[in-house]
Amino acid sequence: MRYCIVGCGFSGAILARHLATNGHKVLLLDERDHLAGNCHTERDKSTGIMVHKFGPHIFHTADRRAWDYVQQFGTFRPYVNRVKAISEGRVYTLPVNLLTINQFFGKTLGPRDARQFISDKADRSIVEPRNFEEQALAMIGPELYKAFFYGYTRKQWGFEPTELPAAILKRLPVRFNYDDNYFNHPYQGMPENGYTSIIENIISVPGIEVRLGMPFEDVKETFAHVFYTGPIDRYFNFRLGRLGYRTLDFERFEDEGDYQGTAVMNYCDEKVPYTRISEHKHFAPWEQDKFSRTVYFREYSRLAEPKDVPYYPIRLVNEKRKLHEYIELAREQTGVSFLGRLGTYRYLDMDVTITEALNACDQIDKLLGSGQKIPAFFVDPA
Repeated sequence: MRYCIVGCGFSGAILARHLATNGHKVLLLDERDHLAGNCHTERDKSTGIMVHKFGPHIFHTADRRAWDYVQQFGTFRPYVNRVKAISEGRVYTLPVNLLTINQFFGKTLGPRDARQFISDKADRSIVEPRNFEEQALAMIGPELYKAFFYGYTRKQWGFEPTELPAAILKRLPVRFNYDDNYFNHPYQGMPENGYTSIIENIISVPGIEVRLGMPFEDVKETFAHVFYTGPIDRYFNFRLGRLGYRTLDFERFEDEGDYQGTAVMNYCDEKVPYTRISEHKHFAPWEQDKFSRTVYFREYSRLAEPKDVPYYPIRLVNEKRKLHEYIELAREQTGVSFLGRLGTYRYLDMDVTITEALNACDQIDKLLGSGQKIPAFFVDPA
């Protein structure tokens, strides 16, 4: 059978490989002129440094299956994401940990005393946080919230923190030791040759035809089934209106040597228009001594316009209402399934995308084997 897969990111590549290795023909297409979607990496023409073209991507997971899968297609070097932050003219380490607390408050607290100190700062009257701000006040109190989260969050999301769900902050840890590893996951690393090479290796099997620079709307062929990883509202030509996204703009700079001494520096103060600076030679510490020059990017967040690359689904009340309408519309279709970050309108880390794609492959095998219909969704996108 011949299938069409829209989108050459992890979701599309994994599905394409699975179907092709099971004897099917696959047309894998993307309207952009490169593989790997927003994970795309390439060598900077001027400096030779491996650059994450759409912002930093650090692979981290607790899912052994996802970790084992990606390692089949490239060497992953050890990499720990250690984020620094500037607030009111001083540099701190994130996520909030014992060093951050002691630096910020001018203390020398141990873990037990620091826990009690922050507990005394926290607003204990907030039992069920209703929004981002209440979650922050209940976790860390007003001083740390204002210093590290209030201005940064307004820049990143374009909303008051009182308008954002509490769940956004729940993903960020607060530690009462000196562990500054941004992620808690046991498996963390960076692909030695970049993410695009991983995607290239995943789809390097017979039976896959790749067409880049081709929008799905331009395809006139028919297929046994379409797997769509593009924006779900676009598939329906925005019939019910557009879903909201945040997008990113990047301002590129070059310099001699080492600009900031770390991969990522957050700028928490609202008066600074950009959210962070990423210096990409630090994402590949095993090779940074090769380069005499450096390249870094200031990152600006704003509401996505129709021609922009969509990054972060907003998923506030109006968007959720519209999403539910699109979900119902999708379930009325036959011959198409939606998956991935854009297809399900969810914020997904790379490892979750990979896990869901692998699970979708499992479901497809069972359904095809029993002659059942392939569903519109493999997970609940609501």
